[in-house]
Amino acid sequence: MSVSEPYSIFEAGASGAAPAVWAPGPGPRPAAPRRPLAFESLLFLQLAHQALQPPAGPVLSFYLEDGGQTVAQLHAVADPATGQARSPGQAPFGGAQLAPGLGMGAVHALFGAAEAALRGLGQQQLAVRGYPFCYDPAGAAALAGALHQRGYRVALAEQNYHLDLARDYAAGLHPSERRRLHKCARHGLVVEQEHRWFLPRAHAFLSACRQERGQAPPLPLARLEALFEAFPNDYFLFSVRVPSGEWAALTVAVRVSEAVLYNFCPASPLSQNALSPVVLLNEGLHAFARASGMAVLDLGTSTLPAGPNASLLRFKRHLGATAGLRLSWKKDL
Repeated sequence: MSVSEPYSIFEAGASGAAPAVWAPGPGPRPAAPRRPLAFESLLFLQLAHQALQPPAGPVLSFYLEDGGQTVAQLHAVADPATGQARSPGQAPFGGAQLAPGLGMGAVHALFGAAEAALRGLGQQQLAVRGYPFCYDPAGAAALAGALHQRGYRVALAEQNYHLDLARDYAAGLHPSERRRLHKCARHGLVVEQEHRWFLPRAHAFLSACRQERGQAPPLPLARLEALFEAFPNDYFLFSVRVPSGEWAALTVAVRVSEAVLYNFCPASPLSQNALSPVVLLNEGLHAFARASGMAVLDLGTSTLPAGPNASLLRFKRHLGATAGLRLSWKKDL
């Protein structure tokens, strides 16, 4: 069968037709499902978001269908130059997303189809960057279990921290961070939600702060502007301002789903360390997400090129954050 043609993989069920994988073949962009999704697609896996992730090669989409609905999805980008396919192409995470209640069988079906199709395109390896376990513990566990059974190795295991929005923010703070929060209030610092018109200036601020701390630079300005333009209800710019109006801290926050707000790119200059305005910034994000009906504030990982950023991990623990996993896998095809 040609990998450029649609195909399905069927699993026998007790009552006849069982869930089937529908794969419409590689193309320049991910293909839309032909059946309605039975779950809310995470933002980075949505077709409109993936369209802003320039692929290195053909994009392959795989959908598990059952009872007239799409109950799972997987997207992968082939790279003809290197033979190393990726999921996602360009985003913080990808991999398979499952409807509630699905288990490892769904993962096996999706990745069985994906591996066969990628081999047909001459790909020699598949790299998968999973979403944090706190987004969907059952789905992430099913993905990890099935990939282990399929011979994938963990290429990177990162600690990912998140705040439970059911818990009061100040109640979870370490005494030292609570003192810093009170100090911010005494010095008149305030949290602001900024308009996207400030993005050029904000990008320069983020870049300078992250460079002096040895952290990865933010996304290119043109990419950020395109994301804010395409997803005005999902991308936000939050700041902490001193009484004079200058920024003491800044971040890009992303509504990844109805339940999750992701603190994507926080930054503060070293000159503000005495006040620690990022403590106040996270309080603002916590309040915003809680008022929006969300359940999780994702503080992300803390990995530098040389390894874990111990001071940043400690800071997140002092915020009352809970540690979890975000796993990346690889498999030779």
